Amino acid sequence: MVAVVQAVPDSMVRVSIDGKTVEAQAGAGDVLGPFPLTPGKHEIDFAGADDVSVTTTLQVKASSHQDVVLHRPASVGGAAVVTSYPTPTDPIGPGKARVQVAHTATVAPADVVVDGMVVFSNIANGEFATADVPAGKHVVALFPTGQKSDPLLGPLEVTLAPGTVTMVYALGEAASMELVVHTARLAADGSVFPVMIDTGSAGLARSIRVTPFGPGSGARAK
Repeated sequence: MVAVVQAVPDSMVRVSIDGKTVEAQAGAGDVLGPFPLTPGKHEIDFAGADDVSVTTTLQVKASSHQDVVLHRPASVGGAAVVTSYPTPTDPIGPGKARVQVAHTATVAPADVVVDGMVVFSNIANGEFATADVPAGKHVVALFPTGQKSDPLLGPLEVTLAPGTVTMVYALGEAASMELVVHTARLAADGSVFPVMIDTGSAGLARSIRVTPFGPGSGARAK
């Protein structure tokens, strides 16, 4: 499965896969697909005004998932480039969400700050980082590497659903950056919240308070 992300600001782009147009006018922030492609090599062509004219050859493996992103390089005024990002589809535990953040904006290397803490450091244009975090609402900001003030983007509130992977792409320049976000479901990793904790028969744990392990958990001591 291959999704195509148009992350070039202020451009309308025709997107073709193996010579067939899949979108005649893809605007900045559009996510196309995902398209089911056979294993092997495929040609993806981007054509638009000015310098947006790029053709890339993509190697697709069986059962794989990836995003193909058209974006600007780090240098201001640079020609559009294409970067492919594999979707991290490994199973995930209960109450967790996965986030993958890619730097596809025309800015210097940056730190990604989530809930006030740097979780991804010094990510350069074209690079990405992945983490599993508690599901729910988070506050995200993008700062120049090593700085804690004057964010390049945000702070922004994002909600990550449990059992999902959210791909985040930063696009644009420092004064006008935006995020492109899309989400896919993940399989569970087989772990579950316990409903009972066996503490033996001597009665030594009868007075211990048991705290549930997750939302809606009915864990109890026995």
